[in-house]
Amino acid sequence: MATRIHPLLILMTIVVYIFLIGPLIIIFGASVSDTTFLAFPPQGLTLHWFENIWEISAFRRTIVTSFQVALLGTAMALLIGIPAAYALNRHRIQLPGWLSTLFVLPILIPEIVIGFSLLRSINVGLGVPVFFALLIGHTLLVLPYVIRVISASLASFDFSIEEAAISLGSRPVKTFFTIVLPNVRSGILAAFILAFITSINDVSVSLFLTGPGISTLPIQILAHVEQFFDPTIASVSVLLMMLTIIVMIIVERTLGLTAVTK
Repeated sequence: MATRIHPLLILMTIVVYIFLIGPLIIIFGASVSDTTFLAFPPQGLTLHWFENIWEISAFRRTIVTSFQVALLGTAMALLIGIPAAYALNRHRIQLPGWLSTLFVLPILIPEIVIGFSLLRSINVGLGVPVFFALLIGHTLLVLPYVIRVISASLASFDFSIEEAAISLGSRPVKTFFTIVLPNVRSGILAAFILAFITSINDVSVSLFLTGPGISTLPIQILAHVEQFFDPTIASVSVLLMMLTIIVMIIVERTLGLTAVTK
C-alpha cells in the first residue's frame, strides 16, 4: 500500500526549493536583461553584460588574481593540512587534546579580526608584498577546513594496514604515499573543493589585505557596485555559479558525490 504524502509536507518542500532556487533565477534573469540597470523580470534579452566583464580590465585582472590566490592557497593548505590531519589521527593518544583545537581557531575567530591582525602584523609590520600577504591570509583561512575534512576521512581508516606494511619492510614514507593517501583520496578532493570555493569567495580577509594594483574578484565586485548599478555584477555572479556547477560535475564524473561525502 502506497504511503500518502501530507499536502503540507509537499507545500513546505516547494517553499524550500523556491527559497533556494529563486535567487539564482533572479540573478540569471538580471544578467541577460537588455537594460543599463539591474532589472527583473528581464526587459529584453542580451549577452552584452557577459562580454562587458572581459572588456573591463579590472575584472580580467582580479579574476586571474583570485584564481592564483585560491589555487596556491589551497595547495599550501593541503601541504600543511594533510600531515597535520595524519598526525592528529595517527598519534591522537600521544598528542595533547588542545592541539586539534588550535587548528580550528581561524574558524572560531571572526574573519574581520583575522584580516585586521594580518594587516597589522604582515603588511605593515613585516612589509610583506600584497600578493604574498593575500596568499598567507587565504592559506590560514582555509587550513581548518582542510584539516577537519581530511581528519574525518582518516577517522575511518584502519591504521593497522599501515603498520602491517611497515612490518613487512615498507618504508614509512612510501607506506604513507602508497597506502594512506590513496585511501583518503576522496577526503582530499572534498577538502580541495571546499577550500577553493571558500577562498575564491572570501571578502572579509581580502578586504584588509588587498592593495594598489592587486585585488580579488569579490572586492572588485564591491568596488564596481559602489559606482555602477548595471547587470555586469549579475553576469559575474552567474559565471561563479557556473564554475561551481562545473566543479561538481567533474567530481561526479570522476569519483561520484557519494564517494566525496564518505
